[in-house]
Amino acid sequence: MTRVGSDPSDAGVLKQALEAESRAAGFARMGVCKPDAVPEIAARLQAFLDHGRHGQMGWMAERTGWRGDPAALWPDARSVVMLAEPYTPGHDPLAVLDWRDRGAISVYAQNRDYHDLVKKRLKRVGRWLLARPEAAGHQIKVFVDTAPVMEKPLAAAAGLGWQGKHTNLLGRDLGNWIFLGAIFTTLDLPADPPGQPRCGSCTACLDICPTKAFPAPYQLDARRCVSYLTIEHDGPVDPDLRSGLGNRIYGCDDCLAVCPWNKFAVAASETRYAARPDLLSPPLAGLSGLDDAEFRARFSGSPIKRIGRDRFVRNVLYAIGNSAEPALAPAARARLEDPCPTVRDAARWALDRLAATDAASKE
Repeated sequence: MTRVGSDPSDAGVLKQALEAESRAAGFARMGVCKPDAVPEIAARLQAFLDHGRHGQMGWMAERTGWRGDPAALWPDARSVVMLAEPYTPGHDPLAVLDWRDRGAISVYAQNRDYHDLVKKRLKRVGRWLLARPEAAGHQIKVFVDTAPVMEKPLAAAAGLGWQGKHTNLLGRDLGNWIFLGAIFTTLDLPADPPGQPRCGSCTACLDICPTKAFPAPYQLDARRCVSYLTIEHDGPVDPDLRSGLGNRIYGCDDCLAVCPWNKFAVAASETRYAARPDLLSPPLAGLSGLDDAEFRARFSGSPIKRIGRDRFVRNVLYAIGNSAEPALAPAARARLEDPCPTVRDAARWALDRLAATDAASKE
């Protein structure tokens, strides 16, 4: 595969122009690494799988050769262009946790599905790149969280930031409210120096986790993570973990929200990431009564739609059980004859929990 011109400076000029186009498309930061820049991710991934920390996410154990080695995913690729798009909230995402009759939805899911929005921007940047005379004969592939690509370690290798103790990517001039996209290309672009960890002695993200999902700094056990439990986990949640869910009905932002580096967070430029009023703090009672058609209509265009009505209503019922609000008991009682056995189990648990909380308050 040919390189970009005969002079290395040609590739540098192209990279500068690519960064300018990326910013014009809405991305806050761009960096470049080589596909083999993170050789340690294969061993880290295997250790995660060997401990069973992926839970029901069987797809993580598939195509581990590609997931653990980006160079094997597309052997012709010479560069990986990593891009970051901010979705920084304009409100305190932790405030809703004190509103017991309301549901807490992760910030990233309070409006349009980011997969669609980020991919459109990536394709725009990619088309621009391929239209350049320097890119004649070259190819690209774009990825947004749906292929066996380890975006976070690649983004760290490309200098966008580092993986914090909560395992998410954060940057000193980005914060950690960011979506990542990748453009693999056969172009040989200059690589950026990798990001350097700057968490120091801070453990705020570890300390706030309601289900103690971090066995150690920089390690996550997904089986205890609220985001995993409310989104990826199918069937009843372990009763010992249900109280830790609180009123979180889709995802969890606790470890992101407390990161001190968010004081430097870049504001979101995409208005379609701003919270829809009906998803900012929706009443639990109304959500518990959704049937399948109502659920699909309510969450059309939202990433919430993909978990399905039964899993979502299960989460709502756990939140009702944790609410300590006797007024929500009729909503749970109405689901005792639900067609879904997991929903029925959640309804019984919610009623038992409310009854126990009410009895304790009268002692």
